[in-house]
Amino acid sequence: MKFNINCRDGPARIGEFLVNSKKIKTPNIAFIDTSRFKAPDFSEFITTNQNIKTDKIVLQVGGNLFSILDKKNSGDLLVNNFLFYPKDVSTKLHLDSIKHVKIDNNNCCIIPANIEIIDDFLQKNNAILFIVSNASQLFFQQSNFIEFIVFLREKIGYQRLIYLPSIGDPLSFAFFAYLGVDFFDSSSAIIAARNNILLFPTGFYNKNVLNEIACCCPSCKKLKIDPCDMSFQQILNHNYFTLYNEIKNVRNAIFRGDLRELVETRVSASPHLSAMLKILDKNQYEFLEKRTPIIRKNFIYCATKHSLFRPEVIRFQNRVINRYKKPDCTKILLLLPCSAKKPYSFSKSHKLFKDVLLNIKNPNIVHELIITSPIGLVPRELELIYPASRYEISVSGHWYEDEKQMIRTLLKQYLKQNDYDEIIIHLPQNIQVFINDLFKKPIITCDNTPISKKSLEKLSDGLIQITDGYNPVDFSIRVYENMFAIASYQFGKKIAQKLLENCKIRGKYPFQKIMHNNIQLGMLTKDRGLISLTFDGAKRIATSNKFLVEIYDDFNLVGSVFAPGVKDADEKIRIGDEVVVIKNKTVCGVGVAMMNGVEMKVLNYGEAVKIRHRH
Repeated sequence: MKFNINCRDGPARIGEFLVNSKKIKTPNIAFIDTSRFKAPDFSEFITTNQNIKTDKIVLQVGGNLFSILDKKNSGDLLVNNFLFYPKDVSTKLHLDSIKHVKIDNNNCCIIPANIEIIDDFLQKNNAILFIVSNASQLFFQQSNFIEFIVFLREKIGYQRLIYLPSIGDPLSFAFFAYLGVDFFDSSSAIIAARNNILLFPTGFYNKNVLNEIACCCPSCKKLKIDPCDMSFQQILNHNYFTLYNEIKNVRNAIFRGDLRELVETRVSASPHLSAMLKILDKNQYEFLEKRTPIIRKNFIYCATKHSLFRPEVIRFQNRVINRYKKPDCTKILLLLPCSAKKPYSFSKSHKLFKDVLLNIKNPNIVHELIITSPIGLVPRELELIYPASRYEISVSGHWYEDEKQMIRTLLKQYLKQNDYDEIIIHLPQNIQVFINDLFKKPIITCDNTPISKKSLEKLSDGLIQITDGYNPVDFSIRVYENMFAIASYQFGKKIAQKLLENCKIRGKYPFQKIMHNNIQLGMLTKDRGLISLTFDGAKRIATSNKFLVEIYDDFNLVGSVFAPGVKDADEKIRIGDEVVVIKNKTVCGVGVAMMNGVEMKVLNYGEAVKIRHRH
């Protein structure tokens, strides 16, 4: 048995599961196959209590109470059915059952949903597939369920699989995959069909409340009857197709990198799942954050309040408050609204703001800070960085209390870290009403709308009046400090100092180079919004002992660095980070992380670092 991860999106992953020369993609569904319920032809993974011959992967459940399945069974994976016992039995019974988990192939393990005894179950346990025996009971205890699945995933690592039997349906597949679950079964389809319920990705409906057959799956397409006349088998066939289609939707979302959007869409139809996503975001931020890339090409579509708590959004906010350093030369804070077009500078409204700034004598002393939801605060220098550069949100003029509180909290924290002499508020009235009280004597320049002729004139007059009293700031100084602000957000202030010491910035925004004499150390580009290091830049920051990936002495760095070649890695590394590759304590390459630091150390398959420059 073998499992290789081919694609990631947060904790979710698309992998290749190989058993006895048979292979399937994950996440996937184990379709139940018995004398009463036959698995559909399109199934790839079957769970059964019978001896069958098939080219599909078979999980065989059987054996007498406290007995061990023998080699006569034909399953690829074997488990004892007695281990599907209630969750709330005594700890002693849980522990007594450990000795009965010994399976001939030692690749599959049933584990109780009990955090207190996971360590006992995992001792000397080399299983690759872990089946949570009490998942259906634990599912109704929302916080406990989230805590257990996260705890189990952290304990067993990245390269082993989790199977949740008896739960999982078209509404929940995306959420469970986002939690890091790899396998489900078809029991929801059977139970629903027994109750005359048709499953859909948007909800579940009794056949008697449907006006027409609302599906074109291969089963329903050929039906010419009223929904209320559908038989058990017809409903079951429809439900099977719905499960199969949804698991493909989930895999495609992982591949595209927008699973979170699918999750938010699906949970909106289930109060239970919606509550669980809230719990996951609030209680398990570290679990999500270390698995969430720092960059991606896709836009965030903010259609629900859940978007406020996405791990990349919270990470951006944390870095702005804790890592970012505003340009020292700026003394005037200008608060601006966001724009529909991203990055903001390329929008019509922000081009108007820019024209106003360029028409004053001392524009470089003014620091622009964009107020937006769900991102929060976006300093102008960071507008090219994901997620600030790639999000869409409906603009209705109404701010929810959660959004107001988020903006107020961030502004208070930001102003504790960054001092200004004067503050100009060029924001619509619907934002002013909940932030004006945070400032002492702010200058308000917005009249009706920020881009009206009168508002722009007031902004211009206010800027001229305030900035005239300051010495002019040279453009080269401001450009340098802007780059320092980006570097501090990306690497932290200490590494930013190392990288930019005695350097100058050349080029036109957003394509700017960090130069030391005539040697290029890094470059800012519009696509990433982050600094891409050259080999010389990598050598500069290597002494910080951060963002380092150490490869084995006998690893010949020709192309990318693959996980088997990684000896050690900084556990703070995230997918998309700039990393420095070292061998024998010497820098030998620089590139972009394709895994987080922990994965690089523990996995034995996959690309760890995409190399840009090597020695």
